[in-house]
Amino acid sequence: MSTAIENSLSVDTRVNGHAGYINGNSTSNGTPNNCTWEQQFLPPPLQLDDRARAIKIDSRLAGLMLCGATLRRVGEVFSREIENGLRERPSSLQMENTYVPELPDGTEEGVFLALDLGGTNFRVLLLELQAGQLVREDVKQYHISDALRLGPGEDLFNFLADCVQDFLRTEGMENDELSLGFTFSFPMKQHSISSGELITWTKSFKCGGMEGVDVAALLQRCLHARGLRVTVQVLLNDTTGTLVAGAQLDPAVVIGVIMGTGSNGCYMERAERVQHWEAAHERVQDVCVDIEWGAFGDNGCLSFLRTEFDKEVDDNSLLATSFTFEKYIGGKYLGELLCAVLSGLARDGLFPAIPARGSLLSAHVSLFEEENVAGVCSRTAEALRDACGRAVSRHDALVAQHVARVISNRAAQLVSVCIATLLRRMSRAHVSVAVDGSVFKRHPRIRTLMERYIALLAPNHKFSLLGAEDGSGKGSALTAAIAARIAARSL
Repeated sequence: MSTAIENSLSVDTRVNGHAGYINGNSTSNGTPNNCTWEQQFLPPPLQLDDRARAIKIDSRLAGLMLCGATLRRVGEVFSREIENGLRERPSSLQMENTYVPELPDGTEEGVFLALDLGGTNFRVLLLELQAGQLVREDVKQYHISDALRLGPGEDLFNFLADCVQDFLRTEGMENDELSLGFTFSFPMKQHSISSGELITWTKSFKCGGMEGVDVAALLQRCLHARGLRVTVQVLLNDTTGTLVAGAQLDPAVVIGVIMGTGSNGCYMERAERVQHWEAAHERVQDVCVDIEWGAFGDNGCLSFLRTEFDKEVDDNSLLATSFTFEKYIGGKYLGELLCAVLSGLARDGLFPAIPARGSLLSAHVSLFEEENVAGVCSRTAEALRDACGRAVSRHDALVAQHVARVISNRAAQLVSVCIATLLRRMSRAHVSVAVDGSVFKRHPRIRTLMERYIALLAPNHKFSLLGAEDGSGKGSALTAAIAARIAARSL
């Protein structure tokens, strides 16, 4: 169904990041302002009638509570890993050159296909741009089965091409010549703006036979096999798409962040600082770098952060010992972390029962936080009863809410460290950060915490958090339009 869209992305921007951001008698996380700088990152202690129990629980959770000194250390390690990655030295950060040298300037025109692959649902989009604005959007969603996500890669890409063909038939455009932007939300080694190899699957994908395969070329081959006149113009991930889509709305956007099933960031880096180039770049001043911070610390540089609960979540994941930083933040893992912590407390006699594995999801973390903010716990208790197979008391529900708050606080802290480090690195008068993803959008406290912690970690750098919608779809179409504009200049 076609729709005319006045604003292609929802905008929610708040400006802060200055030294006076924190004021009043208490901070947003309940920590008194007369605390030291280091202590202002800590969540408030658990309050129970049974004070001894509360103290024991907070003691067990101590490894999940990061003070400012620890976060500063994380930031220093992150800075080192950024430099190592850019210089092609050993680093846990890929620091991939995306070959996207420009952001939207309002001249983007044309009709483009966009493919969005990153989760169990795959989307095909038809997008029309006029003077940089989205005026038409048709979307169809296709489910990717377990067999396709875990089977041969060739089968998956043939399925993607079948979906494109089905979509174009529905649109009556099967014989049309079209440019396509392919959002492939997995770590890649890019060779150009339209080619790249998969480095590793993440999330719920683990297809075989993809080593050294150019995913754009494989998709192109599958499309041609069906007689489709579709050219893969751009290959990017959802983080780059979010940056590009955000920049359409606000030219100050130079950082893109995903806080959804997984987590990642990208930013516009000076071209001269980037060592890896496989294309001419004499006229390129800035280029988008995909950090792939989900893997931050996989080389052991963040071992001081890892708790027994994190190890349990990692051990039970599809890709153990891989993308460990993402497992502190991503929506795929926060529910599992909540379950692991409550299970640990139950084994110590501090919680009534061990929740069944898989019974608590990241949506429960948001629910528990929502009720915590509201000062109620009825739905929390109901969810815990279902997860534990027995009724729980009001105080047990308060314990679970506290655990949700602690792990949410840490997630916000760690993303904030990364963003604050980029703000200091870029040293611009004002930076807007485009953020997309279910955790950012649906968690009741994450945004407020991020605004607070980024301001504490980069006090002299003004910033805005801009809530961006669907960078993985609209961003890929905009990037394809940018690529077409650049190509036209070189003719």
